[in-house]
Amino acid sequence: MDETYWKHLERMDSASLQQLMSVYGQEVWNLAFLLTKRHHLADDIAQDVFIKVYESIHLFRGASSIKTWLLSITRNISINYLRTAFVRKVTLTGWITDKGVNASAEKQAVEQSVAEEIWRAVMGLPLKLREVLVLHGKYELSMKEIANVLGVSEGTVKSRLARARVKMSAYWKEDAAYE
Repeated sequence: MDETYWKHLERMDSASLQQLMSVYGQEVWNLAFLLTKRHHLADDIAQDVFIKVYESIHLFRGASSIKTWLLSITRNISINYLRTAFVRKVTLTGWITDKGVNASAEKQAVEQSVAEEIWRAVMGLPLKLREVLVLHGKYELSMKEIANVLGVSEGTVKSRLARARVKMSAYWKEDAAYE
């Protein structure tokens, strides 16, 4: 379905919700996980996002893409989860791994190791830097779209992205120094 379909939808039916979940569900879950660092919270957040969308699709007016709107809702719900006292007291961390099929076990092990190291570095960034880096790098959102998702100016997005890149670069230089 194209963007105009979502823009004019006053009520969502189960088929529309199912389609939205199948197209964007994994991206919503991934962003929730990248922001919270917790699998169980990402599950809860993704469910909450789609419940909220189901209840409030009439509020979507097409000022941004449906994907940008979903990611914005995901970010807001994730931030709210992180603010709760329970989450601040309990730390459960897991890491993303690539489950793709590779030619050899050795190649797969090396790729998995590199992917884990990259995600470990990204997950070590402060939330404000991590979310900008992920929205830009993984979701390929423009500066304007990221600014809309985060509710900040484009200049702030550019500044945070530059700081995130500097921190990642410093991490890799430091890591290389130990090898």
